[in-house]
Amino acid sequence: MNEPAKSSWAKETALRLATAVPLVPFIIWLLYRGPVWGFASFIGLGVAICARELYGMMLPDHPGLRIYGLLASLGVAFAVGFPVLGPLPAGEGLVLVLAMLLVGTLGSGMLVPEPVEGAASRAAWLFGGPIYLGAGLGHLIRMHQLPHGAGWVVMAMMLAWFSDTAAYFGGKFFGKHKLYPTLSPKKTVEGAIAGLLGSVGGGLVGHFVLVPELPLLDAVLLALVAGAVGQAGDLFESLLKRSSGVKDSGAVLPGHGGLLDRVDALLYTALFTSLYAQHVLYASAR
Repeated sequence: MNEPAKSSWAKETALRLATAVPLVPFIIWLLYRGPVWGFASFIGLGVAICARELYGMMLPDHPGLRIYGLLASLGVAFAVGFPVLGPLPAGEGLVLVLAMLLVGTLGSGMLVPEPVEGAASRAAWLFGGPIYLGAGLGHLIRMHQLPHGAGWVVMAMMLAWFSDTAAYFGGKFFGKHKLYPTLSPKKTVEGAIAGLLGSVGGGLVGHFVLVPELPLLDAVLLALVAGAVGQAGDLFESLLKRSSGVKDSGAVLPGHGGLLDRVDALLYTALFTSLYAQHVLYASAR
């Protein structure tokens, strides 16, 4: 790496750290000391920002539909995070929200049919976008209510961000073989392998520190599966950006791009971690 490249890389890394590090104590406080509604509100804010970025890319010429997509994304996230909605039994709240989402997509398509050539794409994003964002981030709220809930959430974050960090440095120092140049020219096979090792590191922290009842073998397997799917989620978001002709989903985080750029893997690691915790580990203990 030549001197100008080293200087640019060092500045980029310093900016990333300066942006991310101050948020860590606040998130930890919310998870371990704050009320459930406080963390849920924080995630809701994140969903709103991600939805603004997503629909800014996918529906740039339809401000009314973008607002609908944002509200629908929040609805799905909170229905996933709080499966009991009023007098409805568990799970029925989510069914109700999905039914409303289906009707909302129908109504939006009828109210904004022009240009007809893009109607199918708009309808797909109005229905699929809220599920894409709300399902993953809503599971962070859901996990927070489980036994050792804060630990589960932190582990899901580690599976994504340890992977991202390890892949970044692994690719910088050892990357030689392109992973998927059509979607992300800078990502390498070596970086992807380093990313999986980073995910395993997050799983080991989960086993030894965060969630005492998590078996070691389960922690490693969950880390490998969630880490791999998280990397695929990162590539999928790159596909969305390339199809929209943008470099970053937004500019809310200096040095990182948009918030969606930071949580594209977390959407999937949170989903898989939550499903494992609810339907494998704790289900077998019932």
